[in-house]
Amino acid sequence: MTDRARSEKDAGVWSGSWVTERLGVELAGDDRLPGLLGLALRRNPKRAHLLVSNVLGKHVPQSPSVVYGHGVALGRRVRELLGAEAAEGAVVLGYAETATGLGHSVADGLGPAPYLHSTRRPVTGVARAGGFEESHSHATSHLLLPENPALLAGDGPLVLVDDEFSTGNTVLNTVRALHERYPRKRYVVVALVDMRSPADAGRLEDFAREIGARVDLVTAASGTVGLPEGVLEKGQELVARYEARATARPEAPAPSSSGSIARVELRWPGGVPDGGRHGFTAAQRDRLESALPGMAERITEALPAGARRVLVLGFEELMYAPLRLAHALEQTADADVRYSTTTRSPVLAVDDPGYAIRTRLVFPAHDDPADGPGERYAYNVAGAGFDAVVAVVDSAADTPALHAPDGLLARLAAHVPHVLLAVVPSYVPHASHASERPPMLPEPLRGPDFSSYAPDEVGWLLQDLSDVTLEAPTEEREEAIQSGGAHYAESLPVEYQPSEQYQELFHAALETSAARLARAVGAVTEIVLAERSPRPVLVSLARAGTPVGILMRRWAQFRHGLDLPHYAVSIVRGRGIDANALRWLADRHDPADVVFVDGWTGKGAITRELAAALRDFAASDGITGFDPEIAVLADPGSCVRTYGTRDDFLIPSACLNSTVSGLISRTVLRADLVGRHDFHGAKFYRELAGADLSPAFLDAVSARFPDVADTVDAQAKELLSADRTPTWEGWAAVERISEEYGIHDVNLVKPGVGETTRVMLRRVPWKVLARAGAGADLDHVRLLAEQRGVPVEEVADLPYTCVGLIHPKYTRGATGADGTAVAL
Repeated sequence: MTDRARSEKDAGVWSGSWVTERLGVELAGDDRLPGLLGLALRRNPKRAHLLVSNVLGKHVPQSPSVVYGHGVALGRRVRELLGAEAAEGAVVLGYAETATGLGHSVADGLGPAPYLHSTRRPVTGVARAGGFEESHSHATSHLLLPENPALLAGDGPLVLVDDEFSTGNTVLNTVRALHERYPRKRYVVVALVDMRSPADAGRLEDFAREIGARVDLVTAASGTVGLPEGVLEKGQELVARYEARATARPEAPAPSSSGSIARVELRWPGGVPDGGRHGFTAAQRDRLESALPGMAERITEALPAGARRVLVLGFEELMYAPLRLAHALEQTADADVRYSTTTRSPVLAVDDPGYAIRTRLVFPAHDDPADGPGERYAYNVAGAGFDAVVAVVDSAADTPALHAPDGLLARLAAHVPHVLLAVVPSYVPHASHASERPPMLPEPLRGPDFSSYAPDEVGWLLQDLSDVTLEAPTEEREEAIQSGGAHYAESLPVEYQPSEQYQELFHAALETSAARLARAVGAVTEIVLAERSPRPVLVSLARAGTPVGILMRRWAQFRHGLDLPHYAVSIVRGRGIDANALRWLADRHDPADVVFVDGWTGKGAITRELAAALRDFAASDGITGFDPEIAVLADPGSCVRTYGTRDDFLIPSACLNSTVSGLISRTVLRADLVGRHDFHGAKFYRELAGADLSPAFLDAVSARFPDVADTVDAQAKELLSADRTPTWEGWAAVERISEEYGIHDVNLVKPGVGETTRVMLRRVPWKVLARAGAGADLDHVRLLAEQRGVPVEEVADLPYTCVGLIHPKYTRGATGADGTAVAL
C-alpha cells in the first residue's frame, strides 16, 4: 500500500483507539481532545500510557504553522489574563525536553518576555540557578542554567509551560523550589491540555494558598484520563509482548537502497542562542526573526527538485530553532512541510491507524550526554512518505556518532531519499554575567596538606598563607584595630600556647560536656535534614564552625548513612563572606542545599553579616538561593531558628585556637595577599602538631553518639514542633551592657562562653561579666582571667553565662573605659 493510500485509509481513525480497545484507557472532556491527543504505550514503571500530542511537534510530524500557532495563541491568552503592564515583567519557563519549543512559542505570543527552559545537559562554567525533578518521567533531573541568573530573581509573573498538566506534580515541585529562592506574587501555568483527575483538580488552589501567591492555569483543552484498575500491569505486559514480537525487526523496515546525505549551511546569526537553555531575550528574538527568511531560502535551494513532502526534524531539547526554520520554510518552499523532533523517550511502536506511534527509528545518542550513552528515537518518520528530511542539530551534537553507520543520519537515509543536515551553533554564555570571575577557581584544600583533619572531613575554600608572617602581638593588634589603622582580619594574633593547667581544664571540660555536645550535634543535624534539605551541603564558617560541621557530618553518617559534602569558608565582620567561595559552591551545588554552620551565636553579628553579604552577592552576581539561616550548636542569643540548644554552656573547642581546629588559623583578608579572584587566606600551623587536640575533640564527642541517639530523637522532635522564632534578646542585652559600662560600641561586647573565651585568647580584655552562680563552665575563663590580670565581675540576671568586654578605646597602658591609664 502506498503512503498516500494508507493515509486515506487511516483518515477518521482516532490514534488512541488501539490502546482504548486493549486497556480500557479513555479520554473524556472537550470535543477537541481527540484531535489534540492520541495514545501510546511505553516501558515505564510509573505510568504505562503516554498521551501523544498531535500539535506539539515531538512524536507526530505536524504542520509547523499548527505547532507554532498553538503556542503563540496560548501566549496571547496569558497576556490577556495578566494585562499589558504585568505581562511586560513576565518571565517564561519551559520544561525539557518536550515543551522547550512550546514554551518559547508561548513567550513569543506573550510579547517581549524573556524565555528560559530547563535542561538535562550540564554546561561547563555555567552555575545552576536551580533544579527540580519530574515525577513521572523516565529521566528526571532538570537544571536551570540561565546566562544571567537574575532572570529568575525578579518579582514579575512567572509563566511555566508544559505540554500537559496531569497530576500537577512537576509544576508544583518547580514552583515550590523556585518560590523558596525567588518568591513572587503570581504564577501562570500553561499547557496544551489539562488532564487532571478529579482528585488532583483542587491541588493547585490549595497550593496557591499554601505559598501565598496567585496561580492561574491556561490550557487549550481539558479533560480526564480514565484508567481502569490494573492498567499499569496490563500495559507493561502488553508492551513486553509486542516488543518480543518485534525482536527480529525492532524498528521500521528499511528499503533496499539508501538516500543521499548532504549538509546545508544556515548562516545562523552570530550571538543568537540556539534556544532557551541559557535564556532568550526580546532583542535576540528580533535578530532571529530578521535572519529566518534567508536561512529558509538556503534550505529551499538545497532541497532536491521535486521534493513535495519535507520533514524538518529537530533534536531532543532543540525544538524552537527547527520549528522556526520549518515555519519559515513552509512559507518559502513549494512543498508540504512537517515538523517533529527526536527524543530520548522510549515508546512502543505499533503500525496501526488507531495507535499514535506507527514507526520507530532507533539510533545512539550523539551529543555525549552527561548520563552516558543510550538509545534515542525518531517516531512516525519511516513510512510517512517524506521526500526529504532536514535534520537540525546543534554543534555539540554534530559528532562522529551522528555520522556513524548506525547513527541518526544513516537511519534516516535508509527510509528517506534525501537527508540534509543543518547545524545551529551551540550557544556559549558570555562571561559578562560572571562578575569578571576567573574561568576556574581552585579546588578546596584538604588534609593532611592543609589541616590535621582527614581529607574527607572538610574541604577548605581558602588559600594557604602558611609561609607569610601575619602574627602580631595582641596589644599591637588591638591598638591598630580600635584606632582604625587596621582591620582585625588583616593580621593574626600570636597563637596561644596553653599551660599544663589550662590543658587539664580542657580535658576535664571535654569529659564533662561530650554527651551534651553529642546531643546538640544530633539535634541540630536532625533539624537540618528535616527542614532544610535531605542532602544538605554543609558549609562551616571557618574556623569555629568547622569542628561542628565535621561533627554534623559524622552524625549524618552514623544515624542515616549519609555522606554529606562539607566545606569551610571565610566570613569577616564588616567585609562579608568570601564571594569567590560562594561562586565555587554555586558552580558545583544547588545553593538551596547549602547550610551554613557555626559553633554558637553571641549577639548575632555574624548572622546579620551573612544575611547582608548574601543580599549583596545576589545583587552583584545574580546568583540567588543561598539561605542566610545559620545552623549552630548553641544559640544563647536567640538569633537563629536552627540550633541544638539555646543553653549558654562551654563548648570545649572554644577553649583553644588552632590546636582544636585542625591547626588552622583564623582567616585573613588583606588586599596585598588576597586578590579579586582569590579565596580568603589562612595558615596551617604544622609546627604545632605535637599539641594538636583536634582529632581527640571530634572522637570524644562522636564516641557518645550511640549513647544519646534516643535522647536526640526526642529532643529533635520537641524542637521541630516548638516555636523557634529568634527573639534577638541577646542583641538587646549587649546594647544595654554597652551603655551601662560606658563602652558605646556593641562590637566590643562579646556575650556567651565561646565569645568570652575568644576575647581572652585573641584580644585585650577589659573585664569579664559572670552570671552569679555560674559553675564549671567558667573554670577556664577564670583561669585565663587570672593569667591576664582581668577582673571577673559577678552580675545578677545576666542573660548569658558570661560576657567578655574588650578594652574600649585601647592604647597600650590604658585600663579605664575612657582610655586613660590608671594604676592597677
